[in-house]
Amino acid sequence: MIKSMTGFGRCEVAENNRKFTVEMKSVNHRYLDVNIKMPKKLNFFESAIRGELKNFISRGKVDIFISYEDFSEDTSSVRYNKELAGEYLKYLRQMAEDFGLDDDIRVSTLSKYPEVFTMEEQGIDEEELWKELKKAVTGAAEMFVQTRITEGEHLRDDLIEKLDAMLTLVDFVAERSPQLVGEYRQKLEDKVRELLADNTVDEGRLLTEVTIFADKICVDEEIVRLRSHIETTKKTLKEGGSIGRKLDFIAQEMNREANTILSKANDLEVSNCAIELKTEIEKVREQIQNIE
Repeated sequence: MIKSMTGFGRCEVAENNRKFTVEMKSVNHRYLDVNIKMPKKLNFFESAIRGELKNFISRGKVDIFISYEDFSEDTSSVRYNKELAGEYLKYLRQMAEDFGLDDDIRVSTLSKYPEVFTMEEQGIDEEELWKELKKAVTGAAEMFVQTRITEGEHLRDDLIEKLDAMLTLVDFVAERSPQLVGEYRQKLEDKVRELLADNTVDEGRLLTEVTIFADKICVDEEIVRLRSHIETTKKTLKEGGSIGRKLDFIAQEMNREANTILSKANDLEVSNCAIELKTEIEKVREQIQNIE
């Protein structure tokens, strides 16, 4: 099977008064590029998340969004900094004395000063937390891969259809090319007879000119290679796997052969066919860009 580089996955895991939600989506990219957005308290799991994703993805630009909710009642506690409050109080009274002000300090006022009261997170069992987060990441990745496979199957079927159409165009060029030599010989012979105003034709010279022309427009090698590239692409698509880079290279080779056929074309029908071939190859290459 083949996989598209376009995919989406989502998974939600709620256990032990905690809930993890993981969403991931991707577009095509030459390499694996993972961008993770998650709460700061989960940052120490980033390396483990990236390692887990490599089991599912080899190419693509992947954006991952992770949300975390903790419904436990004892997730945080208030810490009172008595020493710091004492320092504030000492200097406030000093200010009152220095400037002849009323000493109107109240507890409610003092409590609002920075760091007098702070919130402390309770200790987290990292192993247990990772177990739950990993389950959410794996679930989202499995769904993500399945959407890639489904899209990849559609891509494969469409590409094979386009490749079969390209073979029809190649067959036309292969059939038309020999006819051009015969037509050229007839035109050349008619022209010579017209110029000489008689029926005497130097067969040796005529054969030489026809041979030069035939060699000039011969595309036999290009046709053989183009057919081989098309069949290799079809076979590779059916075999599946991470084939995107390989197919992209083959598509470049197909385009090179089509360019050569076009440059040698000395006939409108062959030229039009070669242009159509190039157009179809470009369509195929664009779709190949989205295969993992």
